[in-house]
Amino acid sequence: MQTTAEATAMQRALELAQHGLEADPNPRVGCVILDAHGDVVGEGWHKGAGTAHAEVVALAAAGEAARGGTAVVTLEPCNHTGRTGPCVQALLAADIAEVVYAQADPTPEASGGAATLAAAGVTVRGGLLADEARAVNATWTFSRGAGRPFVTWKFAATLDGRSAAADGTSQWITGEPMRRAMNARRARCGAIVVGTGTVLADDPRLTVRDAADQPAGRQPLRVVVGDRPVPASARVRGNDGRFLQLPGSDPRATLESLAAQGIHHLWLEGGPTLAAAWWRAGLVDEVVCCLAPALLGAGPAAVADLGISTIADIDRLRLVEAEHHGDDLALILNPLNTTKEK
Repeated sequence: MQTTAEATAMQRALELAQHGLEADPNPRVGCVILDAHGDVVGEGWHKGAGTAHAEVVALAAAGEAARGGTAVVTLEPCNHTGRTGPCVQALLAADIAEVVYAQADPTPEASGGAATLAAAGVTVRGGLLADEARAVNATWTFSRGAGRPFVTWKFAATLDGRSAAADGTSQWITGEPMRRAMNARRARCGAIVVGTGTVLADDPRLTVRDAADQPAGRQPLRVVVGDRPVPASARVRGNDGRFLQLPGSDPRATLESLAAQGIHHLWLEGGPTLAAAWWRAGLVDEVVCCLAPALLGAGPAAVADLGISTIADIDRLRLVEAEHHGDDLALILNPLNTTKEK
């Protein structure tokens, strides 16, 4: 049975976790250390791959006061050695008496921490505010279960569904407020994916920008899929080593390659052909439609042929949220019955 102090500490640990980088390969984790009297003596959160885990940071802040106390952590303490040592051993070395965690670790190589702690005589309880913890790491949790990154398909369109004019020009359909909002969403992803057609037609940078329109400190991996060469002068290449071209056009192969690099949230910004291929493969998990109050009357549609020939086969989506940005409207949608390729 959790105490009021533990529930309060878990709420605080969830707040701490959200200071972490959402696009990092590792989950966002927060930890609060209570001493033997139930008072907070240490706090910490994980700042990204290769840095100390939340439990280690919190234990360092608590020092000797942690002895005989309780660690309240948003994710089951890890049980393996990666870039850093296992948190289970750090907790045992600190003589922690109890561990209360929210979400069980779904990662095979890192799970088992609760069992190891219990075997060493530590009282372990899991599940406190588990749903809230999963929400903090929604795409990371999804990717662990699905074995692939969560895919957000973002596109901009006019009221008549056009993504570009008849002459191929497409910048800018939406206004500056919408672009700033989408820049913030893009920053939460580990990779941005476009096709070679988009690169050759628009020469995009695909970077995350700050308020001064300069590249932000941390950049998603910029991924171009397709076999056509990307010009050496293409802006997408950049000079920060965050560019990758993947040959072929198989969405599943792309996801497999990116999952191996620790990507758990992918931002799909390709043109209508690429978008249609991913949709037909059933590999779009979220749609962000940036709708401009404008008309073109001709030009490429936002998505290419989906193989739907009758209204009975229409692919419908569920509206999750609607946002106003300037004169534009962002619709956040979840697919309901995407067409699957045979």
